[in-house]
Amino acid sequence: QVHLEESGGGLVQAGGSLRLSCAASESIVSINYMRWYRQAPGKQRELVATFPSSGSTNYQESVKGRFTISRDNAKKTVHLQMNSLKPEDTAVYYCYVKGRNIWGVGRTFWGQGTQVTVSS
Repeated sequence: QVHLEESGGGLVQAGGSLRLSCAASESIVSINYMRWYRQAPGKQRELVATFPSSGSTNYQESVKGRFTISRDNAKKTVHLQMNSLKPEDTAVYYCYVKGRNIWGVGRTFWGQGTQVTVSS
């Protein structure tokens, strides 16, 4: 079952922009925080940005000022606007949600990932 559906990845030249989106299915009935992670070839998965249920958003230092995470609670979606992209941003980007399923059980959910490739 697909709990999170991602879209928006692709190939872009350095300096360009992409907007990633992640939509939660009906199987996720409530959401605490939403995050984006990424994993470059040969590297560990790393946290990029967090949109908490309350408080401020958080970003990895390398993307501050270039990436913006936003959230639509009514639509249960999270977006990642990525501007001024660099080749080192090339990775598979994953949506991550902490919430509750239809049985009220708290758990985490991962998206299947979307490829972002930035050419120099």
